[in-house]
Amino acid sequence: MKAIILAAGVGKRLWPVTQHHPKCLIKIGGETLLRRYLTSLASVGIRQADIVVGYKQEMIRSAVESDAGGVRVNFLVNEQFHRGSISSLWIARTAFTDDTIVMDADVLFHREILRRLVQSPYENALLMDETVKQTGEECMVVVEGGRVIALTKKMPPRYEYAGEGVGFLKVRQADSPHVVASLRTYVDREAWQMEYEDALIDFFRDVKVGHEKIGGLPWTEIDFPEDVEKAEREILPRL
Repeated sequence: MKAIILAAGVGKRLWPVTQHHPKCLIKIGGETLLRRYLTSLASVGIRQADIVVGYKQEMIRSAVESDAGGVRVNFLVNEQFHRGSISSLWIARTAFTDDTIVMDADVLFHREILRRLVQSPYENALLMDETVKQTGEECMVVVEGGRVIALTKKMPPRYEYAGEGVGFLKVRQADSPHVVASLRTYVDREAWQMEYEDALIDFFRDVKVGHEKIGGLPWTEIDFPEDVEKAEREILPRL
């Protein structure tokens, strides 16, 4: 198993911080998010990662060169990093050379969350925090008929239940062509401002994707300055 880490974006909503360095190099408790990712991956037996870089990529390359946490890292470059995240996953479409964990690079999380995804009996799976209800900003894992039908901020009219997505997706290598085909539908339309989650709708239709509930385990996505404060104050002490 390997990882694809999407770390190309600018992080405009966190500009007071990201004007100086990429989001994945934010330090929480004196350690960068990226370093935490790499050591967490190694702790669950994942020793290979492709990192999609773009904005201030030289800083990410330097950080990995200094300490890759025991993981072999390859870099994929998204020159159009101002576009939506669909552009980064599209760049990585040839990197599904094994069963893969696709990871947004802006989450502070307990290692048990990653372990739960890696060890999930579902060959394709998402993580769901079932304790979170959507207030507008959250990207939700939406379930109906025992399978994920969407990963989106735009809730469908019908579903059984939903919870916030953590930002990590496990994909079986044999099913990765369905991921690429789903993305291609929107790439062919040049819908480059999309987030990749919404571009996976055909993938969820064509492939059974399960979910693992992680409510109660500490994690937070870091999008805004107040998220950094929350990470330091509420999440870090519980890791």
